[in-house]
Amino acid sequence: MFVSPAFAQSAGAAAAPGLIESLVPFLLIFVVFYFLLIRPQQKKAKEHKSMQESIRRGDKVITNGGIFGDVVRVKDDGVVEVEIAEGVKVRVDRGMISAVVAKTEPADKTPKGGNDNGEKSDKKESGSSLKNLLSGKK
Repeated sequence: MFVSPAFAQSAGAAAAPGLIESLVPFLLIFVVFYFLLIRPQQKKAKEHKSMQESIRRGDKVITNGGIFGDVVRVKDDGVVEVEIAEGVKVRVDRGMISAVVAKTEPADKTPKGGNDNGEKSDKKESGSSLKNLLSGKK
């Protein structure tokens, strides 16, 4: 009346999965997470760190606060002096620079305004100012 005799009897015991069979799905999930999440994040962090270490005077940068500016001075203690407007300079921690908008060419070892023979060059420096960069002009 309450339980029929067919249900009360045990049907043959099913084989329990072994330790290896139960760990395979977890290992597959870990491998997928590693290649899709962990590895790309480590690669991006490494690139960002190398970008921050290669900041030079004259680079145009964006801080984490969204401030655009030109690097005026790079100090050894991890501080970068950024000019955000004409005559307005702020000190920013190197780690707080989120991107370099425009890189400058490496400085030559020749004297300023001269060539290897000590003569003055007639070349005009061509560089876009921050104002042109913000207005979208190239």
